[in-house]
Amino acid sequence: MSTDERYDTTVYKVLLNHEEQYSIWPADRDIPLGWSDTGKSGLKPECLAHIKVVWTDMRPLSLRKKMANMGDPSQLQLSGTKRLPEFPATMSKSEDHVRKH
Repeated sequence: MSTDERYDTTVYKVLLNHEEQYSIWPADRDIPLGWSDTGKSGLKPECLAHIKVVWTDMRPLSLRKKMANMGDPSQLQLSGTKRLPEFPATMSKSEDHVRKH
């Protein structure tokens, strides 16, 4: 902890955006567009400790929804990418020799 943080008496609010990502913001300032007040406020260490408890999944909400809609998370494919073909589970010795040379 830096010296500045030890003596920081700023009261912060814990904010949440539409992707369910958390941040802290000085309580005496207007909340930025796209963010809402969670109702938690306090000194910086208290707010950060609260976020550590409640923010258990760092993935943005849109990604979590996309993965849930796809069913199997291992099938998630990023936009614009191509899936590589699966390698055969077994190869004959002649196929293995061809691949090596």
